[in-house]
Amino acid sequence: MSDIQVFVLTQYIEAQSIPLEHRYVYSYTITIANNSSAPAQLVSRHWRITDANEKLQEVQGLGVVGEQPHLKPGESYTYTSGVILETETGIMEGTYHMRTDQGDMFDAPIPTFALVPPHAVH
Repeated sequence: MSDIQVFVLTQYIEAQSIPLEHRYVYSYTITIANNSSAPAQLVSRHWRITDANEKLQEVQGLGVVGEQPHLKPGESYTYTSGVILETETGIMEGTYHMRTDQGDMFDAPIPTFALVPPHAVH
């Protein structure tokens, strides 16, 4: 089932970032849309976060922000979370592990997105 779409908006949090201490804080807002004809529940997530030094962090866990949203056809779910990098820029990508009401498991890919502060965008 590949009719789950994932949309991402990122924001650099300058007030919480401390460049001299190699601390760069970003928030990301994710919208998960069920464009299929069947309900599906987000069970878990798997993130791959890579900074500009190619240091990889992998994060896995149940749900997102403490929830496991159940999406009926045509519904969407939006949440905001955050990440701290040791470099000014980085990328994130991953997978949401989903389950249909019939118990079938499938992965919904999270497209790769960049973490870049506004002053670094050309």
